[in-house]
Amino acid sequence: MIAAVAAGAVAVTAFVVLRPPTPETAEPVVAPAPAAAPAPKPREPVEAPAARERPVPRAEGPVTETAAEEPAAPPVEAAPTVGRLRIETDVAGAQVFLDRQFVGAAPVVAESIAPGSHQLNVSAAGFESYAQTIDVAPGERDIVIKFREVRLDAALDVIHRHRIGSCRGRLVATPQGLRYETSNRDDAFAASLVDLEAFQVDYLEKNLNVRLPKGRQFNFTDPDGNADRLFVFHRDVEKARDRLRKGDPPAAD
Repeated sequence: MIAAVAAGAVAVTAFVVLRPPTPETAEPVVAPAPAAAPAPKPREPVEAPAARERPVPRAEGPVTETAAEEPAAPPVEAAPTVGRLRIETDVAGAQVFLDRQFVGAAPVVAESIAPGSHQLNVSAAGFESYAQTIDVAPGERDIVIKFREVRLDAALDVIHRHRIGSCRGRLVATPQGLRYETSNRDDAFAASLVDLEAFQVDYLEKNLNVRLPKGRQFNFTDPDGNADRLFVFHRDVEKARDRLRKGDPPAAD
């Protein structure tokens, strides 16, 4: 029995059936990875159009700076065509007149004055009036009037009567003093107004008597015998002497 089986086995063709592997044992099939795409080439930055530039020379070499718009020039004011006067005084409330028209009490401003000559008058109580012709030009001008300053500019041709004979000369009076100018050097003198020991006029005798601090005495007459000239000269000098004695300052020469 056993032999028969063995003999039959020889005649049987052996067939081997290959079965596909189970999923548990199958090796995974890995697909080849796709080739990496080349990295994009970085784009160069695009710059905005540069502003118009201009070279600026410097010590270290030429550089450039952005041109800026220049500011507009300020408008040019027209030149004045009329005058403007500001008038002040050292006495409050002085009355100011221009060409006989009342302007106001000082300090005051006179507006729109036509260029040219104008008459200025200013008065203050207790002081001599101020009167002057002024030239006005286009634009502003300050005028300061000092009433308290003593002003005097008087001169008189005279004859000095000696005991024997006489000599001619000229008396000149300013706030700084009285002087007698003559070719006779022995008679010439100069003295302070407040230091005069005597300064008197005799209208009837037509004589002006002056006595110096050292006691020397002079008698002056008018060359034409005009007593009025002696009187006016004496009056003006005496007013100045009185103010100087009160302490008012003398005006500069």
